[in-house]
Amino acid sequence: MNVQVEDLTKAFSSKAAPAVFQANFEAPSGGITTLLGPSGSGKTTILRIIAGLESADAGRVLVAGEDITPVPVQKRGFGLVFQSFALFGHMTVRENVAFGLRTQRAPKNQIDARVAELLKLVQLEGYGDRYPGQLSGGQRQRVGFARALAPHPRLLLLDEPFGALDTRVRLELREWLRLLHEATHLTTILVTHDQEEALDLSDRIVVMDAGRIQQVGSPNEIYQLPATPFVASFIGSANVLRGRVSAGHAQVASLSLDVPANTPDGTAVRAIVRPHDIRIERAGNGNGVCSRRTAAGRISRMVNLGAHVKLDLALTTGDVVTVHVARREYDNLGLVAGESVLVDLESARVFVEDYVI
Repeated sequence: MNVQVEDLTKAFSSKAAPAVFQANFEAPSGGITTLLGPSGSGKTTILRIIAGLESADAGRVLVAGEDITPVPVQKRGFGLVFQSFALFGHMTVRENVAFGLRTQRAPKNQIDARVAELLKLVQLEGYGDRYPGQLSGGQRQRVGFARALAPHPRLLLLDEPFGALDTRVRLELREWLRLLHEATHLTTILVTHDQEEALDLSDRIVVMDAGRIQQVGSPNEIYQLPATPFVASFIGSANVLRGRVSAGHAQVASLSLDVPANTPDGTAVRAIVRPHDIRIERAGNGNGVCSRRTAAGRISRMVNLGAHVKLDLALTTGDVVTVHVARREYDNLGLVAGESVLVDLESARVFVEDYVI
């Protein structure tokens, strides 16, 4: 049951920029597609339009080729799970899960069977007679999933479903959701601002910023081949070094990097490189890391993070970069704070206006 979003635009005020502007993407059947971006990027607005809770100013939504734009929310047959749990406090777990089936006037024996099936699926057997106030946050959210799944929805829509939970419970429910999806293969659209959550759960990621889609791709494509400076800096930690074009090359820190032909001198550029992609070696050891993209620096700070060590390096130009060095490599190098090092920035990606090197 694939979903196609075509030229979707939504503005809540004529005096403000659109919350969503000409959004286009496809959510493949049976997969998890994640709308990822910072607060205010438009991801929840798109989800609410798909759900039928908001109307679009322009564009349309197709589900399995059917234009559902004019279909009212109650007739779309989608399951929704929100951050706030939204359970009925005066109903038991069993009654909450059965709610949608009762509104459909399903026979009692079918309701009982479906509720029992779902309580087993969400690992809450034996909790049917409890009330939401007697459950933990993680348990309440699993009840929310069971209630959304009860009426056999065509599509599952998740709006920051783990946002109200602490880190440990979020990690547990992320693993649980992956297993749940493997069991149901239900086409799912997830909204989150959590990059790790998106990279872990998604088959496809739609990265948004300021109402516009920046990139659509697999988690690997989004992480390894960012299409814009925003995607490169937002997905995972990244160092951003700024510079300008001079004599046909990008001058960034002490480096001279390639730019597209005919790029005018004075054009602003950004070189973006992830901390774990930077290689370093002690200055003066004679091995010579890649010279064309090598800068000199000094270790200003060292933080032991267990599996790796985080180093803050002050380059001779005044720029500061963060490097993650694997524990074994760090031990072999024998580095100390204040020491001079050579910094290999070979993996840096240079962005010039609409171009990417």
